[in-house]
Amino acid sequence: MSRRDIHYWKCDRPAAFHGTRSRNEPSHGLQEQLHQALQDHLGARATLHPARGQGNHLTYFANTAEAALFIRVENGPEQDAHLAVESRVLDLVRATGVPTPKVFACDAGRSRVPFAWQALERIPFPDLNHWHKQGLLNASTIAFDIGASVARWQTIRPPGFGILDDGLRGFHPAYADYFHLRLDEHLGFLVEHRFLSPDQRGEILREIAGHEALLNISQGCLVHKDLALWNILGDPDHIAAFIDFDDAISGDPMDDLSLLACFHDAAFLHRAFEGYESLRPLPEEHLRRFWLHLLRNMIVKSVIRVGAGYFERDDGFFLIGSGSSGSRLRETTLSRLSLALRGLREASTPGILSP
Repeated sequence: MSRRDIHYWKCDRPAAFHGTRSRNEPSHGLQEQLHQALQDHLGARATLHPARGQGNHLTYFANTAEAALFIRVENGPEQDAHLAVESRVLDLVRATGVPTPKVFACDAGRSRVPFAWQALERIPFPDLNHWHKQGLLNASTIAFDIGASVARWQTIRPPGFGILDDGLRGFHPAYADYFHLRLDEHLGFLVEHRFLSPDQRGEILREIAGHEALLNISQGCLVHKDLALWNILGDPDHIAAFIDFDDAISGDPMDDLSLLACFHDAAFLHRAFEGYESLRPLPEEHLRRFWLHLLRNMIVKSVIRVGAGYFERDDGFFLIGSGSSGSRLRETTLSRLSLALRGLREASTPGILSP
């Protein structure tokens, strides 16, 4: 299927929130099919067992005589083949000097099995959220390195805007077309589910309309679009790999930095900005562009969190901090939306994100 009319896959796919809700491990039949497909594709015997990840793909560990692999499966009813696009993006990002897993194999055609799958190099490190939740992460160093990595992959400049097609071109001729895509539906969903009031929806739309000129960019750059500690592997002091570029777009250079603000405080953002500026200057109107994109990203994350029931989960879920709760996540989500509006209105520094 085409992703032309998708702003963000997890909430806008036809099978909305598929893979984001709690679910049992896949049937033995799927695992058997995957095992055979993997062996046929690689021409080698392999062992396979579930990895039990919390993301929106089914995940497995596999081993051959030559390699340890991490397998992702997309088994949604849409017959989506975007894992093939993401495999090419991983290679492009790695070519800029940013570490990503090597892609050993990918079959998104569904001609031999009724699902898409991707076999990646298994990086022998947990995600950085593992260290963060234990209070062990060297946040200052990691934030700087994340900012520098964002600056590096922004040297990739796909034509067009928005989600990338199989030719690595954005589907939309103007960035504003992508930014506004499904915005009304997202806000309507949040009002319908009583997460936002009609007055809050109106305030958000007025603030975005007042800064429409910020969306007039002539050239996009690669944006990860799901930049978070659980999509970065490493130890407490070093990044080993960035993963999960399947939501990548051609977009605004402040978008990935704004995604960090969905989760982190002013000190973290300050170091990420420093890392970015060590390689590339910040763009014009960078503060308002930062807040505008934080606002749009928090709207999307609110839709996912409401629709997938994240506010009912406990701290065993990757998105919820140790000792916290789903209700606390709801409060934090509303607070970030409010701060994004204030920051956009006042062109504030990220300092307002301080606890």
